[in-house]
Amino acid sequence: MPREKKKENVKQRRVTMTLEAPEADQVSLMGDFNEWNVNTHPMKKNKRGVWKKAVMLPPGRYEYKFLADGQWRNDPKNCDYCLNCFQ
Repeated sequence: MPREKKKENVKQRRVTMTLEAPEADQVSLMGDFNEWNVNTHPMKKNKRGVWKKAVMLPPGRYEYKFLADGQWRNDPKNCDYCLNCFQ
């Protein structure tokens, strides 16, 4: 009889993503963790024009971008980039 694999209890961590874009009216965080869905992680702008979104993610490496007023933006605080279909 085959052995059943036990599910690993991987702890998720809160990750807060930010984008300084005071001129933007709408920003969404999109990535492979939400299937690049524009509606899953809308961000909120504070009084200083910084957009923020906290997400719970298991440890790992993720591809993501910000969509600000319909325009793709890389994370200026992340120097690791990879090519994908959204470049």
